[in-house]
Order: sequence, then C-alpha cells, then structure tokens
Amino acid sequence: MLNKKTIWILSLLFAQVSYAIFPIPSMPNLPNLPMFGDFNPNKLRAEFNQFVGVEPDFAREQRMTNEIADAVMDGDVEYLPLKSGKKVFSIFMESEADTPKGGVIILHNRGQHANWNDTIKPLRTGLTKTGWHTLSVQMPVLDKSAKYYDYVPIFPYSHERINAAIDFYKKEGIDNIVLISHGCGAHMAMSYIDKYGDGKINGFVGIGMGATDYKQKLVNGFPLYKMATPILDIYAEQDFSGVRKLANYRKQLIKMANNKKSMQIIVPDADHYYKNTHSVNRLTTKVANWLNAL
Repeated sequence: MLNKKTIWILSLLFAQVSYAIFPIPSMPNLPNLPMFGDFNPNKLRAEFNQFVGVEPDFAREQRMTNEIADAVMDGDVEYLPLKSGKKVFSIFMESEADTPKGGVIILHNRGQHANWNDTIKPLRTGLTKTGWHTLSVQMPVLDKSAKYYDYVPIFPYSHERINAAIDFYKKEGIDNIVLISHGCGAHMAMSYIDKYGDGKINGFVGIGMGATDYKQKLVNGFPLYKMATPILDIYAEQDFSGVRKLANYRKQLIKMANNKKSMQIIVPDADHYYKNTHSVNRLTTKVANWLNAL
C-alpha cells in the first residue's frame, strides 16, 4: 500500500508530465517600447486599461453626432443609456431576413463616427441583407490631431459603450451577438475583452487590427489567445504595414485559442479604409460568409 509521501511524489511527477504535454497557454511577451521623443510609452503599458484622468473629447463627439443624426436614412438612431448617466449615439438597422440570425455590434475607426461612409456604413447596411441586425456605436474620440498613443488612455471609456450595446440586444431578445471592430475600434474591443473576457459575445471580427502611427508601437498585445468565441482576423492586402507585420503574431495567438471556426483572411486589392466600392463589397461579403458559417 502506497504511503502519503509516495502518493505526493507521484502526483507531483504526473503534474509535471501533464504540463509538458499540455502546456498552459501564455501570452507571448512584446518587447519594451522605445522612447517616443521625450515620452516613455512603457507608462501606457503599465497603466493599460486604467482610468488615469485622461478623458475623451465629449464636446467634439457631441458636435459630430449632432451633425450626422439628421442625415441617417438607413436605420434608426438609438441613444443607449450608460451607467455614468450619459447616453451614447448609435444606429440600429433591422435585418431584412424573416428569421434574423443575430445582431452585430460595429465599432468604427479612430476619430470617426457610427455612420462613417468608408467601411462602417457599407458594413452596417450590407450585413442586414445577409440576415443580421446591425448596431453601429459611437466610440470615444479626441482632437483631430490625436494619434494612437493619445488614444490608449481613453480605451476604458469604450467598455461601457460595448456593454450598453450588448444590453440593447439582450432587451430585444437577441442573444446571438457578434462584435465587429475596425482600426482603433479593434484596439478598443481588444481592451474590453482583455479586461472582461468574451463571455457576452458569440463571435469577434477584427478588421485591420494593429493599426498605429509612425514610430508608435503596439502598447498591449491582443488577448486573442484566451478567447473561447470564434475569431475572424481580416485585413486588406494593402493595409497599413503595422497591421500586415503583426499578422503572423495574431495568427499564432488565434491558434493558441484553438477554435476551429476561427480564421485569418486577406481582402485582395483593398487598403485599410476600403474606400473603393468593390473592395468594401468584398469585405462585407467575406464577413457575412464567415458570420453565416458560425
């Protein structure tokens, strides 16, 4: 009969062998960030996803949404309530299908708005033709001259907006919810998932993930490796160099998550903004095909 010491030793050996065969996934480390002029961006990394006293430009956001509200012809303007007491501008458009497949939440690129003609409007209107409700949500903005490093401290302000969009669908009885984000919207979505996980969504689409600015490096890695929901990483053939250079890194993280429905797709003959009608139509078709295969 085995004594307690022998059992303990065998248990330890088994644990070591199990870890060797089935290693616990860990986030690949990003290198330290080089100085950006007189600014040390490693401070952004140390304070990532924390409120540090930097606020979005709410006045500019209000001006933007006031200008576009009356111009919304496709869909209905919705003001989603936030826990802070504020309301966030969004545009909801119903699916054209008799039996909708679910609802998508769309997050726009840096400094833009929920009805942006490039990428966002074609997506929010086009996906309704393929069986999906769409809800395009206004993300926090800064001054027009603001760059990636300026935006990193305000990422946490996007979290309650994403939750408000999820709550909107839940109240409508829609439980199959997919988060779609473009450019800086993808940074904000990754920030949300890094802090809260992906338990409230059924899929994630990142368009042009990893876009930054000249000599500004990615502050925080993508939490793709720990996501349980299917992931679509889609980017343009002529996307920004940072997006393309990080493609293999993102692919490794997606493989670590080990979801068979996840994939990485390149949209040919397109740039980051999909300004060309044919390229944005190809983007919408590829996203719709992936959504409908979930």
